[in-house]
Amino acid sequence: MSSNPIDRRRMLKVSAAGMLTLSAGFTLPACHDVEPVRGKQGYRHAVCRWTYGFLSLEQLCKVAREAGIHAIDLVGPDEWQVVKDNGLEVSMCNGAEISLTEGWNDTQYHETLVSNYTALINQVAEAGYKNIICFSGNRGSISDEEGLEACVSGLNQIIDLAEEKGVVLQMELFNSKVDHPDYMCDNTAWGIELCKRLGSESFKLLYDIYHMQIQEGDIIRTIQDNHRLFGHYHTAGVPGRHEIEDEQELNYKAIMKAIDATGFEGYVAQEFIPSAEDEAKRIKALHRAIDICTL
Repeated sequence: MSSNPIDRRRMLKVSAAGMLTLSAGFTLPACHDVEPVRGKQGYRHAVCRWTYGFLSLEQLCKVAREAGIHAIDLVGPDEWQVVKDNGLEVSMCNGAEISLTEGWNDTQYHETLVSNYTALINQVAEAGYKNIICFSGNRGSISDEEGLEACVSGLNQIIDLAEEKGVVLQMELFNSKVDHPDYMCDNTAWGIELCKRLGSESFKLLYDIYHMQIQEGDIIRTIQDNHRLFGHYHTAGVPGRHEIEDEQELNYKAIMKAIDATGFEGYVAQEFIPSAEDEAKRIKALHRAIDICTL
């Protein structure tokens, strides 16, 4: 186990006054211990590569630098050098997953996943990066409790290596109402229960603001109460997954202030799909998103 473990007793203590029960049957503990503001914007900006797929990676790096972005999200080992050559970081590494639907909640995939993630953890550490994305997979006939047990069993086979290498595995929260039907890690309470059972600083949740607004709402309070288990953030407008302008329902300026107030020093990655047909307007939308998310 890590020499600097999460203080689980304090952080996961459930109080009768501060408990949210979700459909999965797990409870979301409220911590109510937001850290003081450490100064404006301790977090860093990133952009997800796939949402700007009309640009080459080299072109996206150039656009990112011009927009004040520090890193590219969701890039695999074969392309890390392109990002490095352009003076940027890789904020979330991928390439070890099988698919979004075939994940750690199903033991039939464990042999492949353990092999893939063992290799990627070593590559990420050697490259000087930190974060690796992972997925629960779909429910199918697997109950939420069975899925938790399977995830713990599988992830425990690689968590010691992640701790040793200083790498953090981050399971993404998806909504199952609109975009990812049947996905298991579709609510914060289930994800936090998984964090609790693993009990490692090398496992956290990728809190996707877009997905969780659709699935459960209550974004700012959830961040305030559970931020120590959130290692990364994604953005997009609701509904539609487009720009984070005023036309959609989330107040991203307020959300960014809440994230900053927790002392978060990781990455907030833009993952909206630009709606304009004109390439210049799509690029302008990214600049605007960074302006909104800069305090």
